[in-house]
Amino acid sequence: MKSISVDDLAALGSDVSIIDVREEEEYSEACVPGTRNIPLSRFQQSLGDVPVGRTVYVMCASGGRSSRATAHLAGQGYDAVNVMGGITEWYRNGHPVTYQAGGE
Repeated sequence: MKSISVDDLAALGSDVSIIDVREEEEYSEACVPGTRNIPLSRFQQSLGDVPVGRTVYVMCASGGRSSRATAHLAGQGYDAVNVMGGITEWYRNGHPVTYQAGGE
């Protein structure tokens, strides 16, 4: 499975396709700007929402759920890359995070 660090992902700029597989409640509290939320709990039914023909970067809170989603996508023929450390590492490394009501 292909993986990328949060710093390398951030260096790619804003024109990348990032899917966040955390549940809606988690995503609504804090998210990486520009990501698309497709919760792992309904991922199989939502494959039509995954962009085709371009690399898709998959993140979650810390990397566990995203690695499962990435493996599934790769098995379906997608060019999928797991984001190591997820939004937790993204935040720790100082990259932008959008907070909703109740967040920071």
